[in-house]
Amino acid sequence: MTHILLIDDDVELTELLSEVFSYEGITVSVAHDGESGLAKLSSTIDLILLDVMMPKLNGIETLRQLRQHSDIPVLMLTAKGEEIDRVIGLELGADDYLAKPFSERELLARIRAILRRAQTRQTTPQADTVEYFDLKLFPGKLEAYCNDRLMDLTGTEFALLHHFVLHPGQTITKDTLSLEVLGKRLTPFDRAVDMHVSNLRKKLPNWSNGNARIKTLRGRGYLLTEGGS
Repeated sequence: MTHILLIDDDVELTELLSEVFSYEGITVSVAHDGESGLAKLSSTIDLILLDVMMPKLNGIETLRQLRQHSDIPVLMLTAKGEEIDRVIGLELGADDYLAKPFSERELLARIRAILRRAQTRQTTPQADTVEYFDLKLFPGKLEAYCNDRLMDLTGTEFALLHHFVLHPGQTITKDTLSLEVLGKRLTPFDRAVDMHVSNLRKKLPNWSNGNARIKTLRGRGYLLTEGGS
């Protein structure tokens, strides 16, 4: 049974969502501030719903502390129009975001997409290793090495890199990355793909000739360049 940790100081909302999750057969634990939320972390939790604006420890700082020792999937809940919170959340390793107010249907769809992506990575038979020049990926362990050095990637960043390595030199559209990697259709003004790719770029050193490994093709998408070309 899926177990969700809901961290939000809106008591009315947490009670409503707890009821919704109960109907869906989802176990839910609730905390009303970041400190309490971090204290309730356990190995049984499959996903965290994390509000940004909270007392004691806000959602951004909670996520920052969480990512120091855990890669558990996180769906951020942000205020409508607060793009800066979404950007910071994605930069710190959130898997996705959803602006308030949201529909129960949309929330459940986002949750299922994230969980499906995480479960697929854990259960789908994968090649032992995938290599591309100085990159070496171990899909079963979600580990990636560059020049024999382990890269500090989130689960989403690893999934993106894995997708790029399987399609080197090919232009991959944002729509494709959103659907096949993030598990959701791309919507207008959704910057999740851009932010995850940006985060991955920062962690990938340039080729020896100074060129970036992931190239942006304006209006078309991204591609993993071939050996420094």
